[in-house]
Amino acid sequence: MDAGHLDCIPGMNTPADAARTQAIEIRFGQVGLVQLRLHTLDPGSILDELTGRTATAPHFFERTAVCLDLSALAQAPEAGEIRAVMDVIRRAGLLSVGLAQGSATAEALARELDVPVFTHIRAPNRPVPVVQAAPSPEPASLPAQIQVQPVRSGQRVYARNRDLIVTTTVAAGAEVMADGCVHIYGPLRGRVMAGVHGDTSARVFCQEFHSELVSIAGIFRVFETIPSELAGGPVQAWLAGEELHVARIGAGTPQTGA
Repeated sequence: MDAGHLDCIPGMNTPADAARTQAIEIRFGQVGLVQLRLHTLDPGSILDELTGRTATAPHFFERTAVCLDLSALAQAPEAGEIRAVMDVIRRAGLLSVGLAQGSATAEALARELDVPVFTHIRAPNRPVPVVQAAPSPEPASLPAQIQVQPVRSGQRVYARNRDLIVTTTVAAGAEVMADGCVHIYGPLRGRVMAGVHGDTSARVFCQEFHSELVSIAGIFRVFETIPSELAGGPVQAWLAGEELHVARIGAGTPQTGA
């Protein structure tokens, strides 16, 4: 058979076909990360506190991706110290996947440790210096984004620079997020995050509360730490300083830690 006619035979793979086959696809998307801000480099202290906190919801934190924030440390750490921290985080059942963007020291450490730097992670409740205000391509205030379809497990809905209103169910394993407030007029069984980019005045309002996790400006609580009498009821969540409060809608301000 003439080799020049091979590419005309239906169903036969040729070198040209192989060259056209994609080996990979590269896509950019949002990645959910737990941010761990270090105040010490003592592995024992970190392990004790981390295991105590994750014990409240072991299945939620199991093999969760963790990004290390080094900004609260008094002195710049060495690579060996960060490796020790990563080791105890792994022993606690989580996985360290990189460093939060910070000083030039963090960039150098990331290169030495061969881990990525996550530039989109910003520490909440911390003023960001502005040299010169730049014009925003988007309006300062946008109408709320409305989600009318159920948010199923594995799905994520994000309202950028606005509030989010969900008129239906948020299933377990789903995430709803907003830079502003989040309003949910249906059962909430997944995760809800308001003030994603550090707005500490944002709130969460929910008609039927069963949330796996509720977070405002990066400060979070898991369902197991919330009073059982609030389960299934209409609640709101807000920040008071560094404390995230959850209370029934219409109730008075609770005591700290409620």
